[in-house]
Amino acid sequence: MSAPVTVSVTRHVDPSRTTEMLAWVQAGTSLAERFDGFLGSGWVRPSADSSEWHMLYRFADNDSLATWEASPQREWWLEAAHGSVEERRRERRTGIEGWFDEPASVEALSAAPVAPPRWKQMVVIFMVFLPLSLLANFIASRTIGGWPLVPRVVLVTSVMTPLMTYVFLPWMTRRMSWWLHRR
Repeated sequence: MSAPVTVSVTRHVDPSRTTEMLAWVQAGTSLAERFDGFLGSGWVRPSADSSEWHMLYRFADNDSLATWEASPQREWWLEAAHGSVEERRRERRTGIEGWFDEPASVEALSAAPVAPPRWKQMVVIFMVFLPLSLLANFIASRTIGGWPLVPRVVLVTSVMTPLMTYVFLPWMTRRMSWWLHRR
């Protein structure tokens, strides 16, 4: 598995088209969020009247990035700004430094996505936790049922926590994003 990859893109945009550009940026982020391996993106520019816009987007590995870059969704998104946006520079970076390189002076253009309401988060966690907990406890009762309570619970929790955190919750969150982020 390759390291995370950050792509840095500098684009030239007519400063009088800021509103359209912001909508275009939001659309691109919304599309990329639906792809496996997407780790985030950000847009900045040196000042409010600057024609230079800098974009960073990050994927978990080269394969995930390649899937996004070859997608019809990305092609449609880029075509939507054809004639209004001119790409000036593109760089690929690996490692965490990709998020912290230039530009040094920036103005954030879009806020982080709003977190879903806590009750929706709770429902999604419950949808993952209940079946996984039932399965883990069923298996534990058949295999280590004779163990004392504390070591049994420690083992079951030690197995469930990484499965929940790295496998099942991210999977379910992607599948339920249509509901989690619906207003």
